[in-house]
Amino acid sequence: MTLLDMSLEHGSFKQVNPSNRTGVIRSMTRKLSAWIVAVCWGVVAGCAAVVVATGAGAGAYTYVNGELARAYPAAYIRTMEACTQILNDLKMPIKEQTSDGVQTTIATERQDGTPMTLKIKIIGLDVTEVSVRTGVVGYWNRDLSQQFQEFISQRLNS
Repeated sequence: MTLLDMSLEHGSFKQVNPSNRTGVIRSMTRKLSAWIVAVCWGVVAGCAAVVVATGAGAGAYTYVNGELARAYPAAYIRTMEACTQILNDLKMPIKEQTSDGVQTTIATERQDGTPMTLKIKIIGLDVTEVSVRTGVVGYWNRDLSQQFQEFISQRLNS
């Protein structure tokens, strides 16, 4: 059975000329290659890249394991300064601060004794993600974390 016969048998919309098999195969190979590259990029980049890309300007939050995360369209240094200024304004002492060059983690405590952890992470040149976790294991307070995120947003937009 030739390629032309198979094409007609399966009700294809266009007939394939048997003398042009290499062109058809080349075309199919290109399309398949494009899909493979797209799928691989999606797997490698992961969903977080999509969330960050769509949420950077829209104010989208993600809430996972007690951490309320949001990406801001601001440089890391500017975001870090905003966070430390807010902590100073709220009289929340920095108990511990660690950095690995890409992410800074700040452990602090609210005036009522509730622990809070901030993670400020470089996502891109002018995109920084801030994760806020308020409370203790099993008793995370999302409302307080969201309030702190709103303070950051206001500080960065002023």
